[in-house]
Amino acid sequence: MSVAPAAAEPLEGDIVVLRALDKVTARTKDLFVPIDETAIFGSIAIRPRKCLKRPPEETPETSAFLEISEIHQGADNLTLFTGWMFASSPAINALEHPVYDVWVIDCRISEPVKPAGKE
Repeated sequence: MSVAPAAAEPLEGDIVVLRALDKVTARTKDLFVPIDETAIFGSIAIRPRKCLKRPPEETPETSAFLEISEIHQGADNLTLFTGWMFASSPAINALEHPVYDVWVIDCRISEPVKPAGKE
């Protein structure tokens, strides 16, 4: 009987690194967005809710749960996308928009804060 090795728990990040593309102007921008904060790119608002990264000893994969909406002045924002995006397979669950594309690039994990005076 063979037993598969247990997979390590994914590491949870606190900053999502995204690349956004404006298809009309061909402008790209890398966005560093803290969890539960909102980044604006053109007329879309991007809010990451969770970011997971596999440990270094496993096959690389970064995934982020994103909420993306289109900003409308004087009206409610229109939800364009809610779900998980994967860095290794951006086409699996992609934002469907005629002007903008968004990809997950990385998940940044901050170093734990050490108490003052402790080395």
